[in-house]
Amino acid sequence: MIELEDLLSNVLIYNCNVADLAKIRKAYKLAEELHRGQYRQSGEAYIYHPLNVSYILSEMHADCDTICAGLLHDTLEDCDITKEEIASEFGVDVANLVDGVTKISRLNYSSKEEQNFANTRKIILGITTDVRIIIIKLADRLHNMRTLQSKSEFKQKENAIETMEIFVPIAYYIGAYKIKSELEDLSLQYLKPDSYNKVREQRIIIERDSHDCLEEMLTQISTILNDNDIPSDIKIRTKNIYGIYKALSQGGRMSDIHDLLAMKIIVDKISECYLTLGLVHSKYKPINERFKDYICNPKTNMYQSLHTSVFGEDNRIVQTQIRTHQMDQIATFGLTAYWDLNQGDARTRMQEDLREKCQFFNSLLEISKVFGDNQDFVKQVKIEVFSNKIYVYTTNGHTIELPVGSTPIDFAYSIHTDIGNTMVAAKVNGEYVPISTKLHTKDRVTIITDPTSYGPREEWLKDVKTTKAKRKIKEFRRNFTEETGA
Repeated sequence: MIELEDLLSNVLIYNCNVADLAKIRKAYKLAEELHRGQYRQSGEAYIYHPLNVSYILSEMHADCDTICAGLLHDTLEDCDITKEEIASEFGVDVANLVDGVTKISRLNYSSKEEQNFANTRKIILGITTDVRIIIIKLADRLHNMRTLQSKSEFKQKENAIETMEIFVPIAYYIGAYKIKSELEDLSLQYLKPDSYNKVREQRIIIERDSHDCLEEMLTQISTILNDNDIPSDIKIRTKNIYGIYKALSQGGRMSDIHDLLAMKIIVDKISECYLTLGLVHSKYKPINERFKDYICNPKTNMYQSLHTSVFGEDNRIVQTQIRTHQMDQIATFGLTAYWDLNQGDARTRMQEDLREKCQFFNSLLEISKVFGDNQDFVKQVKIEVFSNKIYVYTTNGHTIELPVGSTPIDFAYSIHTDIGNTMVAAKVNGEYVPISTKLHTKDRVTIITDPTSYGPREEWLKDVKTTKAKRKIKEFRRNFTEETGA
């Protein structure tokens, strides 16, 4: 069982500031006092929940204010204290974080369902004001999922569904793969326990049977890199249980999962990533169509790595991921890695990169502008942002993320409003296509514009998927009608 001293010891690994440690201890003492007499359904004292949430945050090397907010995250909702009192004791930042993760009172809504939609909206949009709010919520959800066994079967499934629909996509979008994978596995365990146990047993067998092969491969690659003066760390991993289940449920076989076994090779410099790739290919034959350069073309959640699937020892297919130490931190922890990489400037850099590099961020803002009703907002986010995506390319190789079913019209407006408004034709992979054509992952799209064009047609609305495209088309047509009287 986690105790306060365990949390403080974890924080000491990356933060030795005496004032910060005293502030965390003070936050714990207040949370312990406020939650005294409260118990979880498991029977344990309630304080162990916020303590565990903060411990999870400390594993990400969270800043002092985030740790304090984790300890106090349920006090506004469940205890006799105000936001102003928290601000007075711990500062405005901590008070805002606690308020950001606090559920909206049922008193403001006529039904539980309306309250749930309002709270889901608040959770999702919390990321647009301070990403640390959603990081605390992810830590909160992770601990709740780890301790879900004391809930009724109905509540277990309800929590698991919400986790898969809301929290797993958010974890993916901020690049927190470690949390995402655990949340997926925990959700599957409650949603489909038989499938979970079956895949888990298969995974154990695979890990056992492939152990010697992977260890031999690790030794061989380490020797090659040492001989070429490339310092490296090499880690072995097996795909998570949910990932395997998903691949199998889509009709695949275990032998078809090319990233079932993976070897992460971590080097110091980008140039060494490409040198390592050549050295790995000199020893193990690659599967050409399985090569991905996510260093040159990062994923839309800032993930970077070289991926190559090779025939390893005993002809086992092994995905080899080659990246720098910084890329590995971001690949594992996403934006939360900034606490290590940027130290005191982490929160500012998190918010800046979230806004400038993560395309889903602007989609959330756009949907929030258009949908005032909480239920409609949540529904549209699930359809447009949290559902399956396609990834298409601009003429200069920039990756654009769009919902499945998007057309060149959506693509044009995602680049710039003026490009959408002056669009007259589109090319996909070098060929002219109707602008209503549905795009697919890996398509290269070129938009042909004419500043003297008539502008977007009203009938375009039936062919677009994104909220931004729909809003901009309606806005143009409304302004055109007002100006011309047409």
